[in-house]
Amino acid sequence: MNFYMPTKVYHEREAVKNHREEMALLGKKALIVTGAHSSRENGSLQDVTEALEATHTSYAIFDRVEENPTVACVMEAALLGRKEGVDFVVGVGGGSPMDAAKAIALMIQNRDSSEEVLYQNISLRALPVVEVPTTCGTGSEVTPYAILTRRDKQTKQSISQKFFPDLALVDGKYLEKAPLSVITNTAIDALGHMLESCFHAKATDYSRMLCQYAMEVWGAATGMLYGMEPEEGDYDRLLFASSLAGMAISHTSTSLPHALSYYLTYHKGVPHGKAVGLFLPGFVRALPEQYEIQVTMALRALGFGSLEQFEGFIREMLGTVSLTEEEVGEMVSGVMANPEKLSTPIFEATEEVVREMWPV
Repeated sequence: MNFYMPTKVYHEREAVKNHREEMALLGKKALIVTGAHSSRENGSLQDVTEALEATHTSYAIFDRVEENPTVACVMEAALLGRKEGVDFVVGVGGGSPMDAAKAIALMIQNRDSSEEVLYQNISLRALPVVEVPTTCGTGSEVTPYAILTRRDKQTKQSISQKFFPDLALVDGKYLEKAPLSVITNTAIDALGHMLESCFHAKATDYSRMLCQYAMEVWGAATGMLYGMEPEEGDYDRLLFASSLAGMAISHTSTSLPHALSYYLTYHKGVPHGKAVGLFLPGFVRALPEQYEIQVTMALRALGFGSLEQFEGFIREMLGTVSLTEEEVGEMVSGVMANPEKLSTPIFEATEEVVREMWPV
């Protein structure tokens, strides 16, 4: 077994303010990478800028990261970072800004390289990265992955280079202003990380330990997904579960639900977490009988008494997406052409098994 998680994580109220000196030690000028609206609305961008100003650290802001960021977006931000002379990057937001921040840090550092290096199997250095998550799904603040939209391949794909953020500043207060739809979709993305990592061919006792505890924490905080008033600590629990699940997939990677989800996101505009969640009941159903006890334990930790109850939860939370038979075939064919993803589950991923993961 192995375990490697080099990101320094602080999860506490006012994490950005409390650890601003440590953030400032990473460089003299930061490029803040974020989206156009949510980081301003939830106060995270203001917290970061005030923390940098308090430590006399210069910064520039790139606030044009779109949902499911493209390679072109990364290159635009990297160009700004080079012009501004930044020497570290701060990602603020959900998975899109945080993933983009890693790729941008790579391209600023390697200023003489073209975008092709993002998907070349070579070892490159990157600028230091700080991540400030404001959603509870991707766990990108503790993973080495940066998933971008590739127009050339009409899908989403992680860059070839893998490196962890240097610092993660996690604060549940940023979730308080998020729409329920965002919390639901991102929480189910984290759920996908837990289940896919737990039943992954590369899973170890360490990674399963992270998954099991993440499930228990997640299961204790999901009342709000049903529309109940959040209990004290629920936002922090969902963020904590997301970070734990991110640590787990850092050691295993994701599996078939994520691979299948990229078709729905790219071609149908389905939000990432929802797209992943639609395949989770089928993924669990495909697990071999010898894992029945482990499946039962996982579902109970999440708060479900049976697979049928879990399926009902997914339907209630996510609804349905309509695909034609031709579209289902295209989606399945895309995954069947990816040997790396086909090797991830603990069962043989035949075309029939993969196709049956789509909820009819």
